[in-house]
Amino acid sequence: MAATNIHDFKQSFKGGVRPNLFRVSIQHLVGIPNIEFLCKAAQIPSSTIGNIDVPFRGRQLKVPGDRTFADWTVTILNDPAFAIRSSFEDWSAKITHHAVNVSSLDHSSVYGQAQVLQMGRGGNVLRTYRVEDIYPTEIAAIDLGMDTNDTVEEYAITFAVNNWHSDLSTGFDSPSHNGIEWSIGVANKNVGLTVGSGGVGIKATFP
Repeated sequence: MAATNIHDFKQSFKGGVRPNLFRVSIQHLVGIPNIEFLCKAAQIPSSTIGNIDVPFRGRQLKVPGDRTFADWTVTILNDPAFAIRSSFEDWSAKITHHAVNVSSLDHSSVYGQAQVLQMGRGGNVLRTYRVEDIYPTEIAAIDLGMDTNDTVEEYAITFAVNNWHSDLSTGFDSPSHNGIEWSIGVANKNVGLTVGSGGVGIKATFP
């Protein structure tokens, strides 16, 4: 039933969701201390499905293309020990050193993980987003100035993102489906599909 008055709107709106109620954690082997408390701002991640225009007799058929994931940015309050910034600088330097074009990380350990938790007004978690296989592409400058008063230092960090999913995702994106075997019938053949943290395995059984 459509809302017809302010009472109906109140029942549907339910107080809304507050953008200042969130928690962020970022994990990598370098260690990121106190990020949950000093992360001033973040984003619920986004992605885009491309579009393919296929011409047909003067018209364009829209066909879904490939999915791409936008960069993810967080804003950090600088701590007096520069502990968080130092960790990200160390991660970045291990990816590719400043003086020479070499890396201290292998193809797997270059990546980290992150979680964004949207909190409710009661302190409960409304939704968890897991940002997978990320690495920092930019550690922003910190502007200094003798005329800058009544503020604290902060800086942004931008990450490249390989994929993300929420805890309510389904199918292959669902974290609960790791390690689960699926059976798919394909043209009188039984195909077993295993999805786990180690990747995807396929086993076909022929009659």
